[in-house]
Amino acid sequence: MKKEVKAKGKKLVSMLLVFVLAFALVGCGKEKPADNAGKNNAGTKENAAESPDSGSADSNFNQTGMPIAKEPVTLKVLTTRWGNMGDSFAKNEFLTDLEAKSNVKIEWQVKSLNDWNEQKGIMLASGELPDIIFGFQTFNDSDIMNNLDLFLPLNELISKYMPNYSKALEEMPDLKKLTTFPDGNMYSMGKNLPLRPTACNQPIINKKWLDNLGLQVPTTLDELYNVLKAFKDKDANGNGDPNDEIPISGAKGLSMDLLNSFGITDINGYKVMVNSDNSLTYYPASEAYKEGIKWLNKLYSEGIIDKEAFTQDDSMLSAKRQDPDVARVGFEYAWTPDSNFGKWSSEYEVIAPIKGYDGKQYTGGDPNGVSSIMRNEVLITKYCQNPEVAARWVDEFYTGEASIQNFWGGIGTVIAKHDDGTYTLNDPPAGTSADAWYWDSSLRDFGPKYVSKEFEKKIILSSNSGDGLKVTLSKIAEGTITTPYPNVMFTNEENEERPTITTDIDKYVESTRAHWITEGGIDKGWDEYVKQLNTMGLEELMKIYQEAYDRYSKQ
Repeated sequence: MKKEVKAKGKKLVSMLLVFVLAFALVGCGKEKPADNAGKNNAGTKENAAESPDSGSADSNFNQTGMPIAKEPVTLKVLTTRWGNMGDSFAKNEFLTDLEAKSNVKIEWQVKSLNDWNEQKGIMLASGELPDIIFGFQTFNDSDIMNNLDLFLPLNELISKYMPNYSKALEEMPDLKKLTTFPDGNMYSMGKNLPLRPTACNQPIINKKWLDNLGLQVPTTLDELYNVLKAFKDKDANGNGDPNDEIPISGAKGLSMDLLNSFGITDINGYKVMVNSDNSLTYYPASEAYKEGIKWLNKLYSEGIIDKEAFTQDDSMLSAKRQDPDVARVGFEYAWTPDSNFGKWSSEYEVIAPIKGYDGKQYTGGDPNGVSSIMRNEVLITKYCQNPEVAARWVDEFYTGEASIQNFWGGIGTVIAKHDDGTYTLNDPPAGTSADAWYWDSSLRDFGPKYVSKEFEKKIILSSNSGDGLKVTLSKIAEGTITTPYPNVMFTNEENEERPTITTDIDKYVESTRAHWITEGGIDKGWDEYVKQLNTMGLEELMKIYQEAYDRYSKQ
C-alpha cells in the first residue's frame, strides 16, 4: 500500500509539472509537439535506454585511444558543491586537457547543496536529467532505487569501455561490494580517495596544561579522570583564574567518541557495531553503553563536563575553544588540533587511545581509510545519447595521476610532479587555507577517482598540516581501529521501513542519554528503557541491519 500511494503521488507530481510546463510554453507563444516528450538535446530517452553500447557502431566513436569522439561531442554533467563554491574547479588542468584530447566538451551544471534537496525533488519528478551526475551528495541510494528508470545499469559499459575502473574493482573488492545494488547491477560508480587516515576523531589534550600542573599524559580512564579533575580545580591555563578552565565541552550534546574507551565506536552513524562472529550489537542498548553513560554522569556531576554542553550551539562552543585571551578547553576528540583550537592549537597534541577498564584501546575508523570508499560518485542517465562516450570519458578519471588532480588540484598549479616520479603539494596562496584551495581547484571529495596502494607511494604530503597531518596523527592509533558497520545498500522496502523506526528510537535514545548524563538514574531506568526500545521496533530494525550486512558480506 505504501508503494502504491508513493507511486501515485510521484506520478501526480510529474503530471502537474508537465501541465505547468506546457501551460507556460503556450503562454510564451511557443509550441512543443506532443511526441517530443522524453527528449533532451541529445535525443530520445527511449533510444538511449535501449542499448547502452549502441554507439559502438557509431562512426564518430573510437572504442580505444584518443580522441574518444572524432567530431566534438557535448555532455552535460551535473555536480553539487558546498555553499557558493561555484565552478572554478572546471579550470583544473586535468579537466581542460581531457576536453582537448578527447573531443568531449563538458557543459557543467553546478548546484549548491544549500537548497539541493528541493531542486533534486523537482528534477526527479520531472524526469529530465543531464547526461552524467557527479558526487555522492547529489543522489543517494533511495533517490536512485526509487527512480531506476532514469539511470543506466553500468555493468556492461564498465566491462566494455572502462579498463581503468574495471582494474580498480578488481584490486579493491570492497569498492565493488559497496557499489553493487541489491538487484546485482551497478547503477553508480564509486571512488577511493588517496592517503586517507585510518583513524577518525582521536583524543586531543592540552599538553601545556599538563606541563603547568606537572601531570603526565593519561593512558587509562582513571588517569584521565584525575587529569580532568585537576584541570577543573586548578589554574591549568596559568592566567590566575582557577575557574575559567573547561575540561570537556560540547554543542547540543557530547561527542560519542568519549565512549570509545568502553569499546563503542560508530563512524557511520548507524549506532550498530560488528561483533567478531559477524553478529551485530545496537550499542545504545548494550552494557558497555550503560557503563559509559554512568562514567559521563560522574564527570558531569563533578563539573568536569561543561554545564552548557547540551544547550549551546557550535558557534558558542567555538568561542570557548578559541577565546582570544586564553585556552579554555582541556580535552576532546577531533581530527587535528588546528581544526578546533585556532591560535591555541600548538598547545594541544593527539594522544594514544585511552585504555578502557578491560585494558584495551578502541578507535573509530576504517582500515581502508576514513570516508575513502564511497558509491554514487558517478551516474549515467538514460537521457545520455552517447553512453559509451560518457563511459570512456569517466574512465579517464580512474588513474592515479587523474585522481590526485581531482582531489587536490592540477599538476603545475596545486601539485608539483618531480623527475623521480613523485608528487608533492605546493603551498596555497597567501591568505588561503590549503583545504579551501583544494576545493577551489578540484572536485575534491566529490566525483570519480581511484588511487592504488602502489601509486600512493609516489605521493609525498607534508606531515605538518592538512591531509598529511591527518595521516601522521592517525598512526598513533594503529592496531586499535575497530571494524565499522559498513555503508551497506538497503533495499527499497528496507529504506521505507527503516526511517519509520529510527526517527522515534533516535529521539528517545538522545533524550534519555542527556537525562542520564545530567541527572543520573540509568540503573533504575535501564530495564524500562530497553523494553521501550523493543516496543518501538528495535528488533525489527536490527533484523534489517543484519540482513543488509549479510548481503554485503556475501558479495
